[in-house]
Amino acid sequence: MKWIDKIAMAPLAIVAIMMAVLPFNATPHLFEKLGMLADGSLQRPIDIFDLFMHGTPVVILIIRLYRQFVLKITPADKQ
Repeated sequence: MKWIDKIAMAPLAIVAIMMAVLPFNATPHLFEKLGMLADGSLQRPIDIFDLFMHGTPVVILIIRLYRQFVLKITPADKQ
C-alpha cells in the first residue's frame, strides 16, 4: 500500500471529484450506477465497468486520506 502514499493529494482529489460528477449535464454516472447496484439492476458489463471506472479514484482517495489522517502515515514513514 505504499504506492498509494506516493500519489500526490491534489491531483488525486481533482480526478476523484471529476470522475464522481461526470457527466455534468445529466445524472453523474457514479451515483446512477450506485443506485443501480442498490436496486439490483447493475447487470450489463458496461454498467459494471462504469461503476469501477468512476468509483476507483474515489476509493483510492478515501484510502489515501485514511492512511494520512487516521493512521498518521507521514512522508518519513514511506521509506
